[in-house]
Amino acid sequence: MTRPPADVPPSGEVLNRAQVEQTAATIVAMQEPSGAVPWTPGQHTDVWNHLESAMALMVGDQREAAERAFAWARATQRSDGSWPMKIVAGHVEDHSGESNMSAYVAVATWHHWLVARDEAFVRSMWPTVRRALDFVVALQLPFGGIAWSQEWHDGEPGTVNAEALLAGSSSIYHSLRAGVALAGLVGEPQVEWELAGGRLGHALREHRDLFLDKSTFSMDWYYPVLGGAVRGAAAHELLAERWDTFVVPGLGIRCVSTNPWVTGAETAELVLALDAVGDRGRALQLLADMQHLRTDDGSYWTGYVWPDEVNWPGEQTTYTAAAVILAVDALTGGTPGADIMRGTTLAPDFAEIGLECGCTSADGSGEGVAGVARRTA
Repeated sequence: MTRPPADVPPSGEVLNRAQVEQTAATIVAMQEPSGAVPWTPGQHTDVWNHLESAMALMVGDQREAAERAFAWARATQRSDGSWPMKIVAGHVEDHSGESNMSAYVAVATWHHWLVARDEAFVRSMWPTVRRALDFVVALQLPFGGIAWSQEWHDGEPGTVNAEALLAGSSSIYHSLRAGVALAGLVGEPQVEWELAGGRLGHALREHRDLFLDKSTFSMDWYYPVLGGAVRGAAAHELLAERWDTFVVPGLGIRCVSTNPWVTGAETAELVLALDAVGDRGRALQLLADMQHLRTDDGSYWTGYVWPDEVNWPGEQTTYTAAAVILAVDALTGGTPGADIMRGTTLAPDFAEIGLECGCTSADGSGEGVAGVARRTA
């Protein structure tokens, strides 16, 4: 039985400030002494969700905990710029490096800058950001997408998994815009990131059929919008295409189209995507709808299986709490970081130049990579 939708308060604030800070405190409670933020106590840490939690901690007035999380990221980055995919209590469980996870350090660092305006902190993170995005850009495929991961063998980088994930590459597009913004802040322009961003943005807008088919997952539906590559009328059309497939009124959105299971993190991310394209009404309603996942201590269940009327799995996850905090911040303008997904403070969209897919560049110039490099040197 579908639960009735929560009421949206007249102020448009689904959660008030005290509730946001309460939820941030639940993330701190699960943070390990090393600074790592695992999914839940005893589970693994991956750097993407870890950094999403760090961003939420900045919003929730937990700067010291957030900066311990950033310090963990600096300490655990490998020489090639990547992080192990899974770390459990300080021990690497999966050595492979995933491109979108590594790239996200740029978004988190830019978000810290927006909230704290601490240039010294940005400069302390800049070498980590630079190595991470250099690693990611090196994995770009001929059609513009980014290879999703690289294996590690005997302590060294190994085989590249040379296929691209649509959601992961969409997140990387967001990260490249944040990285270029950081590069401008520290005075170290990164032309290769801009070129890679142009090719990637084109692939996300025009060649989504060349990415791995993960179309049963809601993330593949909304992430090109959330990551910023698809905006305007095209974004509204894309979100309309599968709205009825994934959105369950009164509950949130499905993680996978084939399962009767709504998840809080995906719902909050769709809220952020809707806010980014100006669809504030539906964003507010969805955020209100998923509050049935909130517990009395401010943490959030991962998801809910509605035929059984049960929360599943039986855990409250840091990444769900973090996504909710960022969604609330976006809708209320609670901090200067509220714009992080709308992206108006990021580097502008990249020019489509140096394309290898056979398409004409967006401006019709046909200018290649070498010409752009000369022009921007």
